[in-house]
Amino acid sequence: MDKNDFRIIFMGTPDFAVESLKTLTENGYNIVAVVTNPDKPAGRGQKIKESAVKKYAVSQGLTVLQPKNLKDEHFREDLHKLQPSLQVVVAFKILPPSIFTLPEYGTFNLHASLLPQYRGAAPINHAIINGENETGVTTFFLDEKVDTGKIIDNRKVSISETDTAGTLHDKLMKSGAELVKSTIERIIDQTYSIIPQDELAKNFEELKKAPKIFNEDCRINWKSDIKELYNFIRGLSPYPAAWTIFIDTEGNRKKTKIFFSEPIAEKHNFKAGTIVSDQKTYLKVAAKNGFMDIKKLQLEGKKKMQIDEFLRGIRSLDNCVFE
Repeated sequence: MDKNDFRIIFMGTPDFAVESLKTLTENGYNIVAVVTNPDKPAGRGQKIKESAVKKYAVSQGLTVLQPKNLKDEHFREDLHKLQPSLQVVVAFKILPPSIFTLPEYGTFNLHASLLPQYRGAAPINHAIINGENETGVTTFFLDEKVDTGKIIDNRKVSISETDTAGTLHDKLMKSGAELVKSTIERIIDQTYSIIPQDELAKNFEELKKAPKIFNEDCRINWKSDIKELYNFIRGLSPYPAAWTIFIDTEGNRKKTKIFFSEPIAEKHNFKAGTIVSDQKTYLKVAAKNGFMDIKKLQLEGKKKMQIDEFLRGIRSLDNCVFE
């Protein structure tokens, strides 16, 4: 089949999905519609915000659908009228069977891990938090259980010791876009094969999960080992961000996000959370087996600051701690 005759509906919302849509558009694939989240008010002014995918789709003159309810019969009818050959899902909602079974060639999803490892909403964050040195992207056909469908293809991506969730996101976004393109090529040419995830799962002693991360999950435990803390902080940077409570000399408690840090292996007798600083250039926090050298943080209600800027705004660190 010629790719011009192969009708694709693309579904996605955030920046991560834009790269895949852009790759398909620039390579001449027939995108008959783009499905994304409805516009919603955001920020202090509650201005209406469009998704990153919608902004790009509109700029390319693509048809955009923004259903409020994916189970709505009118939405299904709209898709049916488009006569899709295939649906491609990248960072979107969970689709009901009535939607993902609609196209002739089915619906596949791009997931930011090497399935069956790290099924769930936050695979990028959890891979770094767990200290992995490799992850990847996977395409698989949707079925009724989330992230369990038969695998079409994958690509490995290395994780460096300095990667954050942000930098790994960008690596996977680019690798994922190429994988989406090659997966579609193989489906059009009917040269693909599929592998049940249960077969791959037999190769692992443990399947690690990647559940959604909530605010309380991001709180730093200064009693942890410095290597664990380093992975924890970079695995949540820049979003949703690891946080702690800064208690100043007057006893005021301020929620503080930590974005960058470096572990320092050093024996000490300080209580976990104790601050050690020259009050000019560095701020170290005592933890198990050493210190975390904080490089960039953000006090509640303030902008992000490099540590020297933060220290210039603090009169004294006497009796200050991180809790």
